[in-house]
Amino acid sequence: MCGIVGLLVKNPELRDRLGELMVPMLIGMTDRGPDSAGLAVFSEPVEAPAHKMSLYVPPPPGVDADASSYDWSGMLVELRAGVAHDHHLSSMASHAILTTAADPVAVTAWLREHAPRVHVLSVGTSIDLYKDIGSPASIAQRYSFNTLRGTHLVGHTRMATESAVTPAHAHPFTAGHDFCLVHNGSLSNPHLVRRKLEPLGIHFDTDNDTEAACRFFEWRMREGDDLVSAVHRGFEELDGFYTFLMGTDQQLLIVRDAFSCKPAVVAETDEYVAIASEFRSLAHLPGIRHASVFEPKPQEVYSWRV
Repeated sequence: MCGIVGLLVKNPELRDRLGELMVPMLIGMTDRGPDSAGLAVFSEPVEAPAHKMSLYVPPPPGVDADASSYDWSGMLVELRAGVAHDHHLSSMASHAILTTAADPVAVTAWLREHAPRVHVLSVGTSIDLYKDIGSPASIAQRYSFNTLRGTHLVGHTRMATESAVTPAHAHPFTAGHDFCLVHNGSLSNPHLVRRKLEPLGIHFDTDNDTEAACRFFEWRMREGDDLVSAVHRGFEELDGFYTFLMGTDQQLLIVRDAFSCKPAVVAETDEYVAIASEFRSLAHLPGIRHASVFEPKPQEVYSWRV
């Protein structure tokens, strides 16, 4: 059992309040996911040729995540010497956002060799991603989620059922650029999906079933599908129970499996679209009494654009 939340603000005046409005949504899903939590937030893109890379360093064994420290400044000095491009970095506890004019593939390769403790969580021009183990409230406080600004976000609280409780296994999962996915449910055939994708050169970072779905959809988009078409292909390839919530730089999308075993509620007003596993995470939102509230139908794709 896990909790999902999503929020897309239609009114530009609400973009500065995106995190403030979201935090009660995420904390409201604590009972559904006390093990770990995370979110991906999409904001104005950086100017080409720059990219943003969300980075994470697990704290050493026995060190509390709130007390964890990593020499991000030292890493940045070494990166500037090793990859001759313009790099800027902002850090907070175990996470950092690197903005770089270099090819993200080259930066990732450099990190793998010279800073192996650093994990790349996401790459894109609009996405920033945070995830960690612990209660949703502690993670929201650790990374100041209430200050986040942007157009839309995707969040998740996890109760592990099929793989380890680690930051790597926490959601959202990402693949490619500016794409993320969170999942409530369980897939019965993730190993078959992996066997199909790995010979194509697609690398997996975990044994989590959700990663198989994330990489499948991103692969289909690289093959030319739009996200909605990729999801329809998923009906044929992904077996199990699921509510998937996905985000791109321009889009928020939710879909449930044919049995709709896993709950989801959508509330839409002229100001925003809000999604959660349970209505209690939406009850605080402004204008919720006048929202159009509904449960997504089985195998029907619901999508909203920025």
